[in-house]
Parts: sequence; C-alpha cells; structure tokens
Amino acid sequence: MFADMNLYPLAKPFLFSLDPEEAHHFTINNLKLAGKLPFLLQLIAGGKLEHQSLHRNVFGLDFPNPVGLAAGLDKNGEVIDELGVMGFGFIEIGTVTPKPQPGNDKPRLFRLVKDDALINRMGFNNIGADAAAAKLKRRKTDIIVGANIGKNKVTSNEDAIRDYEYCFKALFEHAHYFVVNVSSPNTPGLRALQDKDALSAILNSLQDINHSKPKAKPILLKIAPDLTDEQIEDVVKVVQQTKINGIVATNTTIARQPLTYTPAEIEKFGAGGLSGKPLTERATEVIKKIKHEAQTLNLQTNIIGVGGIMNVQDALDKLNAGSDLIQLYSGFIYSGPALVANIKRALIKA
Repeated sequence: MFADMNLYPLAKPFLFSLDPEEAHHFTINNLKLAGKLPFLLQLIAGGKLEHQSLHRNVFGLDFPNPVGLAAGLDKNGEVIDELGVMGFGFIEIGTVTPKPQPGNDKPRLFRLVKDDALINRMGFNNIGADAAAAKLKRRKTDIIVGANIGKNKVTSNEDAIRDYEYCFKALFEHAHYFVVNVSSPNTPGLRALQDKDALSAILNSLQDINHSKPKAKPILLKIAPDLTDEQIEDVVKVVQQTKINGIVATNTTIARQPLTYTPAEIEKFGAGGLSGKPLTERATEVIKKIKHEAQTLNLQTNIIGVGGIMNVQDALDKLNAGSDLIQLYSGFIYSGPALVANIKRALIKA
C-alpha cells in the first residue's frame, strides 16, 4: 500500500539545511509527535512490511526482520516504539554510560555530502544508565532493544570494568541484549581496551554477572574497522574464550580515505569517527575476516554487520559476507526510512 510513497525526498532538503545536530533533535522530536499517529509513521517509512521469511532467530532472540537501527541515533531510548512502527526489526540505544555526560564540545557532527558520509565526535553524550533504564521501562511495544554500553570520559581505563558492570546491572532487566563498546574513537584512550587482556577482563566480569542471573542475556562486542588482521584474530579468540555471543562489526573509522574532499577540507572537519559510504567496503572486509577466523576456530558466533549500508546492495553484501543481522545509521540519514522497507523487499524476493 505504501510501497511507492517515499516522503523523505521532500523532507531531506529542509533537514540538510539545518545544522546536523539540530536536524537530529528536530527529527527525534517530530518522531515523538508522529508516534501518536502510527499510520503516519508507516506512510513516512514506505510501509512496515512484515513477512515470515524475514524472521531470524539469533542468539536466542526472535527478530521479526534482520534490519536494525545502530547505536548513536536514539542514544537515550526516546523513540524506540516509533522506530519500531517504521519497520525496524530491532533498536540499539546508547552508547550509555553510568553517569550522564554532555559529550564533547560543539560542533561535533558533520555531513560530508559529496561522499554520503558523516564525521562525529559526540563523545558518548547521554542521560546515564539509570535514566536510560527508566525510559526503557516505560516503552509500550515489545520490539527487541539492545543496550550499547561504555565508560564515562572521566573514568580511567584501569577502572573501566566498574563502569561496564554498572551499566550492565542497571539496564539488565530492560534490554534484550548488550553491546560492549570499546571501539569509539571519541573517548580518549577507549580503544586501548580492545587489547586482548583488557578486553578479556571486561567481558569475563560481565559474564560472571550475567550467569548469576536466572536467565543470561546475549553479550556482543563492537569493534573498530581500523584493527589489523592480527588484532581481529585476537578479538575472535577472546570471543571464544569468554563465550560471549558475537561481534558488532564495525564502529566508525579514524581513517580519512577514500574521500573526495581536499586535505585542507578534511582537516577543517577535525577529529572524529567517519561513517557512511567510505566505510562500506572496509566494514564488509572485517565481517569476512571475522567469519573466516571463527570458522578456523570452529566457533559458532553471531555477527551484526554495520558500516556504510547506504542501499539495498550494501545490505545484501553485509549479509552475504557473514552477518546474521544488519544495522543502519548513515544510510538512514542519507537514504531515509524507506531504505528499511526496500531492504526487506529484496530479502523477501531473494
């Protein structure tokens, strides 16, 4: 019914005329308003589109479809129900830290329109774990929600375990799965926690808490696309040793290639993680590498593919590379919510 009613091209020029962060807040606020009229949300999204062939059972959870929203867009769980009505199979909130924090100084979000890309250095701006848990508790639908957790900027790496433990405990009853974020480039020193020993300590600690509960929750690890092959091999071994459920591949990149902007223009954007089309190929390569290493170890692990899914073919490539599920972020910004329905239509036909 809504297949040909893609309204996003009408709204995109206005949204892109705004500062990127202002556009983000405008979108969140208007999704809240539109949530009072689910019919309108489905119209905007080009139809919710449900089909039995889209269902996936991954790490013990039944997903109505494999297309999710990546962490970073609905950091505080403000529009989970509304995004579900628009057709996402699952929503990942966060990154959530124990204490609320404002994030880095503005401006901190930039569109690289010529390359269908974004650079962000948000710095884990969020309302904190306790407030996020309260928001999750108030949601009205049963859409699958993942909680992406991290450490506060002021917390040293030596004390990072405590921050991850706090978030895990605070959100445990309200999230379906957890993603440990040690790969954002926007919190100083965070990526050092991808080191094998530091990573093992965090994941083992969370697993101890997890298995003390009546029913454990799936735990995944989000990794950077900038890891070497040797580092990816180490990560897969840590996944095997700690017996977590999988890997989210990938976060944003600190690389600045391939971009069509001049070095001077790129320098003007400044530091931060690059996402969107320039990340497409590298994220897929990382997924393939993870899959290969897991098979080498005879390890059954799940992969959520994210990074540069800008169109239907990108989504299919991520799934064919070994992803069990996929997530959108920059593609959702550039292509609009109809991308969700278009990917699902392609999967139904496949």
